[in-house]
Amino acid sequence: FFPQDTDEFILPTGANKTRGRFELAFFTIGGCCMTGAAFGALNGLRLGLKETQNMSWSKPRNVQILNMVTRQGALWANTLGSLALLYSAFGVIIEKTRGAEDDLNTIAAGTLTGMLYKSTGRV
Repeated sequence: FFPQDTDEFILPTGANKTRGRFELAFFTIGGCCMTGAAFGALNGLRLGLKETQNMSWSKPRNVQILNMVTRQGALWANTLGSLALLYSAFGVIIEKTRGAEDDLNTIAAGTLTGMLYKSTGRV
């Protein structure tokens, strides 16, 4: 209802109005860790219920399900967090090296991350 004539935020002199790749890296890494933990926990719950379906509801079954939830949650959070860290690091390094912010940095960072991640595994 009220039109604004000035900017919404006070920025230091010479600062950009958009976040750079380095500032966005923290959000990316944290978001991927949280997403991985949530997905891993749901996957662990599914696996835990499947593996203990022949057991009656008791403390050992609950403990096994809980162990599977925490193990899978940590595994997925670590995996996605590591990938996000690699992607963000490559993106920042490429941007600083080239001195430009464009889609080529994103493509190169994703390609290098995939190559490094898969270089240790078998096909």
